[in-house]
Formats: sequence, C-alpha cells, structure tokens
Amino acid sequence: MLVSVVIVALTMPAVFGETNSTGDQSSQKGEAMNEVQDNSSQVAGDFPEITVIYDNTSQQEGLQAAWGFSCLIKVDDKTILFDTGGDGSILMANMARLEIDPRSIDLVVLSHEHWDHVGGLPELLAETDSVTVYLLKSFPVSLKKAVKKAGAALVEVTEPVQICEHAYSTGEMGTKLKEQALILRTDRGLVLVAGCAHPGIVAMVRKAIELTESEALLVMGGFHLMGKTASEIESIVSDFKKLGVKYAAPCHCTGEAAIEMFHQSYQEHFVDISVGRIIDISDLD
Repeated sequence: MLVSVVIVALTMPAVFGETNSTGDQSSQKGEAMNEVQDNSSQVAGDFPEITVIYDNTSQQEGLQAAWGFSCLIKVDDKTILFDTGGDGSILMANMARLEIDPRSIDLVVLSHEHWDHVGGLPELLAETDSVTVYLLKSFPVSLKKAVKKAGAALVEVTEPVQICEHAYSTGEMGTKLKEQALILRTDRGLVLVAGCAHPGIVAMVRKAIELTESEALLVMGGFHLMGKTASEIESIVSDFKKLGVKYAAPCHCTGEAAIEMFHQSYQEHFVDISVGRIIDISDLD
C-alpha cells in the first residue's frame, strides 16, 4: 500500500507552554495543562493517518521487519515521524518502498534514547535537514550535537508541549529512563502513540487523558510487557477498559503473549500492527 505526504513548514507556537530551540519553558506545568484544557474544542479537522514504517513484524512483501519502532503520522497539514527504528538502512528502505519522501517530514519526535528508537536518525538527517527534532532534555549530549551538526532544529522537552496544531508531547515521564509519548487530538477522542512505555503504558494513558480531558480512542505502540506474568497483563488490559480506551494496537516490545491477550479482550477493536499497516483514524468508530 502506498502513501503520499505534503511538505509544509512548521510555524505553530506551543499551547502547553512556549519552547525555544534550546527547550526552555516559559510556563509552569499546571498553567500548561489549564491552557490545553481550555482549548479542548481545538481538534483535528482532518482525521490523522498513521503508517507503520518500522516494527518487529511485516506482512507485506518488500518491507523489512526488525526490532524497533517508527511510524509516520499525517495530522491536518503536518507530517510527523515518531521514532526512527534501530537501523537506518531498514528505515530508509521501508520509506522508499512506501513512497515516503524524507524531505516531506516536518517534525521528528523521539520517544526515548534507546537505540531501537533513535538508530535510524543519522540516515534520516542525511536525507533532510529541514526538520525539527523533538527529544527529551535528558537525552545524551552527543545525540543532541549530532542533530545540530546535521542542520536540523532541536527542541528539548521536559514539560508537556504542543508540537503542532493537534499533536502534543506528554512531556518527560519516568524516573531512571525518561520517555515521552505523542498525543493526537480528534473529535472522536485522543490517540496516544507510545515508543516503549517504560514509565508504564497505563500511566501514559492516564496522563494523556488528564492533559486533554478527552476520552481515549486509540492507544498504539510498544507497551513494554515482555516478561510480565499473565495476571499482570490481565490487570493492564483491565485498566485500559476502565480508562475507556476504545481501540488497542500493541506492537514492538509488548510481547506476543500480551498482544494476544489484548486481541482476545478487544476483539474487533484490536488493531493489528506490522510494517506497512496504515491506520486511518476516520475508520475507527
């Protein structure tokens, strides 16, 4: 399946709290939360479309699977690359196969510093420097220097921040290993995209709901449940239901057992993820 993207410059200011290229915040977290809640009517006019570029599994001929995660998100007139997988050659090959032009990407959001989510960044930046990279302030200095050396703009994230008109970062979550997730706002509810959910996928869902005061339409990405017991996974699936998550799309580090348990629980509201999968949010009731 082929997708096309549109080249648009990023000009949207932050709503959660203003940031500059060094990541300095000009408002406190509580004020930022109030602002986004006050703008709850600002939801995407065009439903987002999400294309999985990098994942552990692939069901389409010519697309490579490898450990890691990356997806391309089209929301209104912006194009966001969330994470870059672990191998740049695989990332770029899959993008080429899907007819995604790297130069069409406006924004890159990196969930956390692990290699399987940032490994493809150098190859991407070699193809385009006209992007803004959102990463956490806690990322290694060496990675930040590499982004700047490539000529890309850099925004360091600590608190929740608006990335473009209908896309937001949860801000830094977790303790030893910090991570951010991406929130997309639609008039059907929020979409949460997680890289590995090291701080806990349930905590990330709660944070997204709290920030936006919206119901959760879809939660997708790595849920980091490999090695969890069946009872622990059952509890997490139950929490999803209690939080009102309508669709679940676990992949990557979620683990086969947990993915199957989500599938059994969510049935027709389970979204199967693999490289090349395109999710049109307008198809979700």
